[in-house]
Amino acid sequence: MMQPIFRVERLKTYLRENQNGLTILLIAGLGVLIHLLFYQNLGFHRDELLYFSLGEHPDFGYFSVPPLIGFLAAILTKLFGYTLFAAKILPALMGGVVVYLCAMLAKELNGGFFSQIVAAVGIICSILFLRAFSLFQPVFLDIFFWTLAIYLLLRYHNSNLRKYLYLFGLTIGIGILNKYNLLFLVIAVLGILPFTRHRKLFLDKDFYLTVLLAIIIVLPNVIWQIAHQLPVLSHLSQLQNSQLTKMSSATFLMEQLLMNYPATLLILPGLLFLLFNKRVSEYKWVGYILVVVLLLYLILQGKSYYSAGIYPMLVAAGAVFFEGYIRNYIVRSVTMMVLLLLTWSALPMGIASKSAEKLVAYFDSMAKVTHNDAVRRYENNKHHPLPQDYADMLGWDELAEITSKAWQQAEPNGQCIIYAENYGQAGAITILGKKYHLPEAISFSDNFMYRFPKTFDHEITQFIYINNELGKDIEALFQDIQEVGRVSNPLAREFGTRVYLCRKPLSSFNKFWESRISKE
Repeated sequence: MMQPIFRVERLKTYLRENQNGLTILLIAGLGVLIHLLFYQNLGFHRDELLYFSLGEHPDFGYFSVPPLIGFLAAILTKLFGYTLFAAKILPALMGGVVVYLCAMLAKELNGGFFSQIVAAVGIICSILFLRAFSLFQPVFLDIFFWTLAIYLLLRYHNSNLRKYLYLFGLTIGIGILNKYNLLFLVIAVLGILPFTRHRKLFLDKDFYLTVLLAIIIVLPNVIWQIAHQLPVLSHLSQLQNSQLTKMSSATFLMEQLLMNYPATLLILPGLLFLLFNKRVSEYKWVGYILVVVLLLYLILQGKSYYSAGIYPMLVAAGAVFFEGYIRNYIVRSVTMMVLLLLTWSALPMGIASKSAEKLVAYFDSMAKVTHNDAVRRYENNKHHPLPQDYADMLGWDELAEITSKAWQQAEPNGQCIIYAENYGQAGAITILGKKYHLPEAISFSDNFMYRFPKTFDHEITQFIYINNELGKDIEALFQDIQEVGRVSNPLAREFGTRVYLCRKPLSSFNKFWESRISKE
């Protein structure tokens, strides 16, 4: 009878001694729970379908992203199948990790337990956090790697232990395999480091071994890029021509504030605190690094969310400021309540906490109250009923179902292929079409361009064509063209996308295809 009592006492002792850390873990768990509560309200995001398609063909590189997201997609589908849960579980869990890291950043800034709680709660309250960790995109991992890298820099600064330097190199290397965006942090660190007490690192072999470690990790992707004629440059050129030229400096700066609301209440004081307060003067160099990152994106006209990785650090700094200068218990409590209430009212901006129709009503109401509708502006600067991310999460199941009907109507003895105009459509057929036993779609969009056949073994006599309109070349090629259906949800970004079944070619489809390939 004594042994169970002894174990209970040991458990009580453990809980008492580790109650601070367990409290932070509990808050991190709540961050995970928020995302898992609402993940089924909409559907797969356009980009999630692309990245799960990449998981069908793991490689050391892809057209628009480095390889890590594809390998992770392959693992997730093995574990959970081609389900929405498979797309949402990892971002949600990593969100919890970032909440914990944010609290640890506050601790590294010599913040007490209260500042760690504020930091953990504060990052959860950010619209950016809610949105990023609800989608299976490189962004959620990018925020994690930036946060971890900055944390390791602080640990190295505070402890002077070389292991944190090597862990920093490891983080940078793996992080670049997720998103090249992390190079901006590297540039900023290398630019600021010579003006700190760590300038002697440039004479230290450990620094160069750290650099070598990161290079070795990234090398397979570099080789892949060279072997494929540096598609990263083509992708950047496409972004510059289609999206980045529309990003003004004023818009970029305004969206830095909006996308972090209501955590902006911590971020702005946090930045000023890092830069100008004597209490944290030894960490001023971190503030300079973050400012350099922002200036780089501002000059290069980067998308607003490219800077997402710097904000957990600024939230943590704001939390330390909050703890140090607001000591009254009542004021602290009221401020935290205001932060939570603002988050609750803004929750649909960060996560799809309602049905699509209710989300439209929410954003209509918000636009009337604030006289600002920036959250519903798409990349082309046009406004729509839903924010772009939400509109990109509608219509895909319907598209796969319509394509399945077209596939069933195709003559069983004829040779048939499915063509999709963009990567979202192709991803929907490749991933969601599996339950209908559809083959992979063919497309010239994004990474699908590396997988389309140059020739066919048999003459193609039937062609399923997915686009928002019938191309003139296809119309001239087939005698029998039927529209099988179109995406009917007016809130979907793919609203009106049509599925055609084309039969009885007037001339050789295979020769037409080879001619089309030669132009790509």
